[in-house]
Amino acid sequence: MDTAVDVELQAVRKSFRDVVAVDGVSLRIARGEFFSLLGPSGCGKTTTLRMIPGFEHPTEGDVVIQGQPMGETPPFARNVNTVFQHYALFPHMTVAENVGFGLKMKGRKRADIQSRLAEALELVRLTGYEQRRPRQLSGGQQQRVALARALINHPAVLLLDEPLGALDLKLRKEMQGELKRLQKSVGITFIYVTHDQEEALTMSDRMAVMNGGRVEQVGSPEEIYERPETRFVADFIGETNFIEGVISGVEPDRALVDIGHGIAVTAQLPADAIATGERVTLAVRPENVRLGSEGAIRGRVEEIVYRGSDTDVLVRVDDALMIRARQPRGVAGDIPVSYAAGSQVGVGWDGGTARLLRS
Repeated sequence: MDTAVDVELQAVRKSFRDVVAVDGVSLRIARGEFFSLLGPSGCGKTTTLRMIPGFEHPTEGDVVIQGQPMGETPPFARNVNTVFQHYALFPHMTVAENVGFGLKMKGRKRADIQSRLAEALELVRLTGYEQRRPRQLSGGQQQRVALARALINHPAVLLLDEPLGALDLKLRKEMQGELKRLQKSVGITFIYVTHDQEEALTMSDRMAVMNGGRVEQVGSPEEIYERPETRFVADFIGETNFIEGVISGVEPDRALVDIGHGIAVTAQLPADAIATGERVTLAVRPENVRLGSEGAIRGRVEEIVYRGSDTDVLVRVDDALMIRARQPRGVAGDIPVSYAAGSQVGVGWDGGTARLLRS
């Protein structure tokens, strides 16, 4: 990936009266990167995005685009374009008129508009749709028109604010692949806002997980999923078992954690130092939990949940602790090991798959 930075947020803060929507966010987004801002509603991701094109101005900090501090630079003077969830297409205009509208307003020559229109429509696979109006298009086609309208201006950065939110699940999946293909084809930086964890994991080169106006963690999808740094990230991305305990020993490559009932389990060491006696939380993904006749942790099968491609087995260890194990289905559609509700089982995992978080 090119090491040049297209967008940098320098400790940006945005307040609306007494509400702090974005609180000291710093990010460096590389040229040609597909970067996602991920988080629940109200976490500040859309406000963060809106400061890049200048729709909102930071209360503190600055936005830098391709090395140039934006300050009070107005939106029309920034080399970025935005695609919103609601595409805002002109219903009385054709596809060609919608896509070419920005260039026409800039006074570009007709030949230039036609050339770039053909290029943009080919990119989004809408060649031949020039004379249709938005009402004659499907939701996915309307979204492609909005993309073409943004790309025809050749922006340095394309900003996308939940652009697939209005589509049904099947079409969302199709358009995720289309967007990723398009981004690789044009080679420009995409900054993508979503609350959908799977969408961010599927599409992003890197992502920032936001919570309460702050960035909790930045990393690749694999880093975010496999090595969450906070309980919020571990809980928000996918599903996780959280097990409370106390550090009973620290070895060169692992920590021993007492989780009660005389049971000690192992976990990865955190990046910073940790001491014996410290209270911690273990985060273990359900797919990393093993069930069998052996295992230091013993429990009773409480519930079996069929999920199609796999099956969840919920094991109650005690009144305060339930552990979820995800069992992949075999080629014949069978669970590798079958359990009945009420049966006693052993529960365990490889210590390298257990993430240690401070409580």
